[in-house]
Amino acid sequence: MRTVGLTGGIACGKSTVADLLRARGVPVLDLDKVARDVVAPGEPALAEIAARWPSVIVDGTLDRRALGAVIVADPAAKRALEAITHPRIWERTERWLAEQARAGAPVAVVEAALMVETGSHTRYDTLLVVSCSPEVQRARLAAREGYDDATVARWLAAQMPLAAKEAVAQELGGVVIHNDTSTDVLAERLTEAWARILSNA
Repeated sequence: MRTVGLTGGIACGKSTVADLLRARGVPVLDLDKVARDVVAPGEPALAEIAARWPSVIVDGTLDRRALGAVIVADPAAKRALEAITHPRIWERTERWLAEQARAGAPVAVVEAALMVETGSHTRYDTLLVVSCSPEVQRARLAAREGYDDATVARWLAAQMPLAAKEAVAQELGGVVIHNDTSTDVLAERLTEAWARILSNA
């Protein structure tokens, strides 16, 4: 079974590509969902987070926006959070990939926002990066989240620049999809990109 890491900059359309792949019958694991599952009430990771940052726990549940504000402002906090959550996320990912292989899937996709930043992209056979122009990215992020310019800038500064993610994909023989226009155009570009990925299987 061939494994594909799907990533991209925030507000570039990564999740839309994941939905398009699912509609085509491709199994896709959303690591954002896995990350939420590992910090659900009763999970050991949530207890560790509560011990370190009590202010991000509200009524026994993680306030993800509050935690996001903590980690975007403090690289050390971000690393500490990753040390708590990433091993648990990867354990569940490995289990899912094994299930897809047993089911006979020819290709399985794992979707994650910070795949290149964390180095986890190296775990997959190929890398698919969804990108867009910085201007479009800023406008989408502001519109989607209601952020002001300063908050948008902080979120973008916490991620690897889009050009750097594209360069990593190209160095590894992966594929980059540019999503600056419509979903219809994105679907067409995905068809072309997916054909390239399958041809290299």
